[in-house]
Amino acid sequence: MMDDLRSVELTRIGPARFKATNFRGGETFFGTGGEDPDFTPVELLLAAIAGCGALDVEAITHKRTTSTTFEVHAEGTKVRDEHGNHLAGLRVSFDIAFPDGPDGDAARDRVQGAIEMSRDRLCTVSRTVQLGEDVAYDVSRP
Repeated sequence: MMDDLRSVELTRIGPARFKATNFRGGETFFGTGGEDPDFTPVELLLAAIAGCGALDVEAITHKRTTSTTFEVHAEGTKVRDEHGNHLAGLRVSFDIAFPDGPDGDAARDRVQGAIEMSRDRLCTVSRTVQLGEDVAYDVSRP
């Protein structure tokens, strides 16, 4: 279905710096991680994996109550081997706390299941990485 197509446009804004724009007009910037504060593409991938999981887990647990702490850490080790450059040992860690009381207890009881649902079914980003979807590259202007 074309309605399900997702895309971004990249524009070079300087040496080793790009602007990504989505169809809603949102922008983010990235580069090689030199002197500027921009994220690197690898950091953006880690943020996308963590962010996708965070949104899923928040949607499920916050039906009960709002968290008092909600932090997510994503990491992976960049390796170069016979498969080329890639990340290994990807890990997403959640630090979530809820207020005392029955609503907080109900939310706490949902955290592990919410993380598993995100990992196994809901998060498009991590599911794509886990399934190993091929990426096609082409040139529109030779």
